[in-house]
Amino acid sequence: MARYSEEFKESIIQMMMPPNNVPVSQLVRDTGIPDVTLYTWRKKALSQGIPVPGNGKNPDQWTPENQLAVIIETAALNKAEMAEYCRKKGLFAEQIQQWKAAFISGVSAKPVNPGYSRAFGHSIR
Repeated sequence: MARYSEEFKESIIQMMMPPNNVPVSQLVRDTGIPDVTLYTWRKKALSQGIPVPGNGKNPDQWTPENQLAVIIETAALNKAEMAEYCRKKGLFAEQIQQWKAAFISGVSAKPVNPGYSRAFGHSIR
């Protein structure tokens, strides 16, 4: 079983992130690292809160989970820190603001009725 340094793993994870967005399948071909290993590294990074799509999609096609991770990660950043973050991740501050607005409007557009069950289609009392 091959052993990889933490620095090497981080460099591969960086390849999965914007602006590169290299798909796992491409990394398998380029590096010879088994896809199971790459998916494990990606899953570990995701569990640590790092948005790592690794599916070749541009940021506007990211899953809502990855978009939310970026929103949370950037919530406390000032303008200069946000600019640096965006440069590193290959994002635009405007994209993050659009994602945030979409989440806010999506949440506020769906009022919760605690006495209503969607599954049964009627009030539960």
